[in-house]
Amino acid sequence: MYPDNFYSSTFTLLAEAEVGKHFYWNIAGFLVHGQVLVVIWFVCAILLTFSFLGSRNVEQIPRGWQNFMECVLDFVTEIARNQLGESFYREWLPFVGTLFLFIFGCNWAGAVIPWKLIELPEGEFAAPTNDINTTVALALLTSLAYFYAGLSKKGLGYFKRYIQPIPLLLPINILEDFTKPLSLSFRLFGNVLADELTITVLTGLVPLVIPLPIMFLGIFAGSVQALIFSTLAAAYIAEALE
Repeated sequence: MYPDNFYSSTFTLLAEAEVGKHFYWNIAGFLVHGQVLVVIWFVCAILLTFSFLGSRNVEQIPRGWQNFMECVLDFVTEIARNQLGESFYREWLPFVGTLFLFIFGCNWAGAVIPWKLIELPEGEFAAPTNDINTTVALALLTSLAYFYAGLSKKGLGYFKRYIQPIPLLLPINILEDFTKPLSLSFRLFGNVLADELTITVLTGLVPLVIPLPIMFLGIFAGSVQALIFSTLAAAYIAEALE
């Protein structure tokens, strides 16, 4: 038997446990991960800069930045159209396109920019999708989006799907709505974290030789993860609209 103070000390340690170290900011009494917000603002600034460059001098025959941004728009439009169909893709294109571009920018920012050269008092700069809070927030936004899609089209009748095709499937259908954001968030978080850990370990063991191909593989994997996340988000919205 252990004394009572042993159990109280154990639970206190578990409650204070953290995954990694973070540079915290205190904003209105809330502790936020400062290094994540800095990189997110950087990614948003890059995306806004590209948008400005691509739309400041619109021409009938696109060239330069306008041509590049129109190719990007065509790509995200195809993602939305393939999943949502001609009837709904225009309405949901801004959401699906923003998801893809934001995740794509975050993944590339973590894979291309040498953030580790910048030292912080605690933690380190990395891809925002390397933080579980970011990926969970994106997954919850996706969940809210497909609930809104279903309720806006079918009203409260949307909840009939939980007892279809038979009422016996009610628990399974409810569980499905909980597993969707979990799978979205942990898939993205796990892949980005594994890529960065692999590069860190290999850089420490064999500098400049093996890490370069792994880095290119990480860039490719980050692009694929952005495509998968946005495609699944569009598919979930399409499912709610059926």
